[in-house]
Amino acid sequence: MKNKSRSVLLTLLVIALVVALLAWGVSFLLNRSGDPTAKLEQPITPPLVEKGAYLARVGDCVACHTAPGGKPFAGGLGIGSPIGTIYSTNITPDAKRGIGNWSYGDFERAMRRGINHNGDALYPAMPYPSYAKISNEDLQALYAYFMKGVAPVEQPNKANDIPWPLSIRWPLAYWRTLFSPLPDDQAKPLVAVEGATAQEQRGAYLVQGLGHCGSCHTPRALTLQETGLDESAKGYLTGAELNGWAVPSLRGMPHWTQQQIVDYLGTGRNSTASVAGEMKDVVANSTSHMSDADLTAMAVYLKSLEGKERQLTQAKPDRDQATTAKLTAAKDLTLGERLYVDNCNACHFVNGEGAPHVFPRLNGASVVNADHPGALINVILAGAQTPSTERAPSVLPMPGFAERLSDSEVAELATFLRGGWSNEAGAVTADQVKSVRQTLHRH
Repeated sequence: MKNKSRSVLLTLLVIALVVALLAWGVSFLLNRSGDPTAKLEQPITPPLVEKGAYLARVGDCVACHTAPGGKPFAGGLGIGSPIGTIYSTNITPDAKRGIGNWSYGDFERAMRRGINHNGDALYPAMPYPSYAKISNEDLQALYAYFMKGVAPVEQPNKANDIPWPLSIRWPLAYWRTLFSPLPDDQAKPLVAVEGATAQEQRGAYLVQGLGHCGSCHTPRALTLQETGLDESAKGYLTGAELNGWAVPSLRGMPHWTQQQIVDYLGTGRNSTASVAGEMKDVVANSTSHMSDADLTAMAVYLKSLEGKERQLTQAKPDRDQATTAKLTAAKDLTLGERLYVDNCNACHFVNGEGAPHVFPRLNGASVVNADHPGALINVILAGAQTPSTERAPSVLPMPGFAERLSDSEVAELATFLRGGWSNEAGAVTADQVKSVRQTLHRH
């Protein structure tokens, strides 16, 4: 009888403990959910809308919330994820299909807390872990812009292509609790590093917050969160891989000067490189519209970060001269070398140095020396062109060679590039080229 009473008591204690933990969990989640009834603390004025338009450029909102050929911010862009395709939503002020009936509190919760206006958790394809750092002042300007500065579009949202049970959203509430920071009262300025200057603080705010640079340039854990959201984490901005492209590290950026970073973000090109891949849209839609002061602040912050020096940035004069001399003589060339002379030499030259602000350098380039050659193969097959920006309106195109070169020829050319001059990367196979070629239609 006594043992039975103890068993009942133990069961009751376990139940009480579980109930207490559940109550604590629900309370914790509710405390993170914000106030959907919160109202804008200031009137919407033209200067506030103009400020919001600039901040929307910084956040590159148009890139994800505009489908190819669609109207700005009307949604419908398919975003691939490990669980299926997520379609961006209509964020125009249309009252029926967009966010026209959203309160400021609804907007704040979606932007900084990952909660939809109906209470559903948002998929982290929306970078709310980064947007949690947006100040109240800037968030109010963004709300003003999307309510009064964007044309309403009555376009219905597309259903996500995610199978059940992966489509169940309530577990995401626990995901954001574990991996997304809670917005604070924004009473203190964001400090990049101990002893940071005001310029570094501004740069950190832009890079870590609205710019959400870590979304692409920081590796992700098995649970899909970024391995760091600021410079205190070792993995933050150390580079990753996106859609088969090697995304470089941004920590310290020892291979570029501060001005080269500013030029690249502002125009899509600098004295050694030209933009390609997904970064082209970032420059076209976002960074090229930013002020010189903000671009410089970002560059100063990135240069302040400690990073591992890339060995490939060190020139090797003897190897440079040997490759240059052999290409110049044009005798006893390998297939890869001959393909380079026939197809690439006119722009990138026998020394692989290209022309500053016109043709990118191949000798020491990160895209050439990446561990995975996918990005280089993609550029050879599909070509690339710089965006037309206010700072640099001319478009500099590179033709693609998908129709001209076979898989084996592209592999030979890429192998030469990755081993010529000072480059020291691995060989490329025809199978790797074939794999990339099959994905071209998706990009």
